[in-house]
Amino acid sequence: MAQNNRAEIGGFNYSRTGSMGRHGLPKIQTQHEKSSAEVCHDDSTTPVKAKTIDELHSLQKKKSQPTTPITGSQGAFTPTMSEEDRHRQQLQSISASLASLTRETGPKVVKGDPKSDGQKATHVEHHLYDASLFGVSDSALKFTHILYNLSPAELYEQAIKYEKGSFITASGALATLSGAKTGRSPRDKRVVKDEETENELWWGKGSPNIEMDEHTFLVNRERAVDYLNSLDKVFVNDQFLNWDPEHRIKVRIVSARAYHSLFMHNMCIRPTPEELEDFSTPDFTIYNAGQFPCNRFTHHMTSSTSVDLNLARREMVILGTQYAGEMKKGLFSVMHYLMPKRQILSLHSGCNMGKGGDVALFFGLSGTGKTTLSTDHNRYLIGDDEHCWSNNGVSNIEGGCYAKCIDLSKDKEPDIWNAIKFGTVLENVVFDEYNREVDYSEKSVTENTRAAYPIEYIPNAKIPCVGPHPKNVILLACDAFGVLPPVSKLSLAQTMYHFISGYTALVAGTEDGIKEPQATFSACFGAAFIMMHPTRYAAMLAEKMQKHGATGWLVNTGWSAGRYGTGNRIKLAYTRKIIDAIHSGDLLNATYSKTEVFGLEIPTEIEGVPSEILDPINTWSDKKAYKDTLLHLGGLFKKNFEVFMNHKIGKDNKLTGEILAAGPNF
Repeated sequence: MAQNNRAEIGGFNYSRTGSMGRHGLPKIQTQHEKSSAEVCHDDSTTPVKAKTIDELHSLQKKKSQPTTPITGSQGAFTPTMSEEDRHRQQLQSISASLASLTRETGPKVVKGDPKSDGQKATHVEHHLYDASLFGVSDSALKFTHILYNLSPAELYEQAIKYEKGSFITASGALATLSGAKTGRSPRDKRVVKDEETENELWWGKGSPNIEMDEHTFLVNRERAVDYLNSLDKVFVNDQFLNWDPEHRIKVRIVSARAYHSLFMHNMCIRPTPEELEDFSTPDFTIYNAGQFPCNRFTHHMTSSTSVDLNLARREMVILGTQYAGEMKKGLFSVMHYLMPKRQILSLHSGCNMGKGGDVALFFGLSGTGKTTLSTDHNRYLIGDDEHCWSNNGVSNIEGGCYAKCIDLSKDKEPDIWNAIKFGTVLENVVFDEYNREVDYSEKSVTENTRAAYPIEYIPNAKIPCVGPHPKNVILLACDAFGVLPPVSKLSLAQTMYHFISGYTALVAGTEDGIKEPQATFSACFGAAFIMMHPTRYAAMLAEKMQKHGATGWLVNTGWSAGRYGTGNRIKLAYTRKIIDAIHSGDLLNATYSKTEVFGLEIPTEIEGVPSEILDPINTWSDKKAYKDTLLHLGGLFKKNFEVFMNHKIGKDNKLTGEILAAGPNF
């Protein structure tokens, strides 16, 4: 070492007495060079061969497609088809989707952003007949630019450049506004009533399905398609619903906003590049022209907003609302129709799985703790909202989560908090103008602030989002009347009764003092989205529970020792102990007693839970007040169930009688 006056520094041989390079610097020789003559000079390299800035930018980009991590590709890859032919076939399919009914042809579509002048355009003219026979309008002379399955980064750029109200927050999420509508518009939702749906769907009192005729749907479809075709560019997402590959549904979403495209990129299942190769024609298509209103003088319209489903055409049209949740819940309604026809039960529920493979379903309306209780660091999350139960087990319908953000905190909901990062869409939140920190307690725009993110943003998410048959079906109710037990074991008939009822209680405003809690009932814990009669879903649930040995549970996360205002909310720590005892199977071996009126089986002892609270009558000092309140709630259940009594199901209609007998008895 000393003889050659050399030193080894950081894996390189550095010569103190060797030849000098440019600028008087010594030459550096690596240990991996073949000879001492082969040296690296400073940072010299071959110049970039680009004549224009567009050519230079093109060197930055490597072609790819966004994917959802999944083991095993289900798509068919066709290596013999050239990329140009594949693009042409893809654009022809999109052009056919955007075909006008009156002209029976799609637009001349071009793949790429019209602002990218340096990008080579691929286009296709899709005509079903000789266009020269008809008058040519100005719209026929223009190209519609298709932005197809863009990545989150590309959609960020589009939103920030062209959509007012879109900003990057401090956490990296994209904050945006949904316009005047910050929630769903259920009164403006319509379903085409035809020969098939007339007998299959639930119509009339209590039903969420408001009818419209085929002609009116086509009028609205034409309005939406014409609007989309008039734009310089539209966003197209080709994605999947249902993680069970045997029952997967292909959906296409055509929209005018990058925000909507990113939202659906997160909420649906993202295909692999190989799966996109064989995507072909979708099973269902959404035309989201939400910026453009419907014609209020069109038949069946009640406002400038219209959300229309045509199950025969497998299409959905959105006019007059930019709230992204309409797309998510619209597709959920479609699954509530398509899946039962395949003898698959569609469910508005959360779902998780223990390390031993035991699966639990969680049903509950807003404020019952469904999200909190189904999110368990000791269990794998299959999904937070929408599921299917088939002969293969359970599967998540979606590829993402749509979480409420109001009053979100890192301490209470760390998984959701940490999921709000780059790629996540934040709807209608308020943030600091300077540092872009979101104030989740702020309700200036709406109380219905939301975050949409891919499910793999949750650390303990199970990918793919499928699991074996459930062992426990947990129905959650926040009983503000304070008379339901913290936990009850249900018979099959009781499970069906409480599943159809879908009960919880909302606390009334206290501006002029404490008022009566308001009982809320939502059939199947999701009445706004079901398509068929609730008893059909309930019968399927009971059949699957019986076949696979699942147990039903009613868990009250509301009040004890009195109603709201006099009693106390059941501690979350106690509810978690109850849920843990359900998961472990300990409650199956407990000793039970039966309550009056509702006839519920309640355990006499649960580890970690005070025994006196398990039977609510023990916690009330005024026993008469307890009995009166219990009878009052039972009466509300009976009144709600009147709308279901005339719908007969089961062999010889016996199942209807069994369900009715499982309700309050007094």
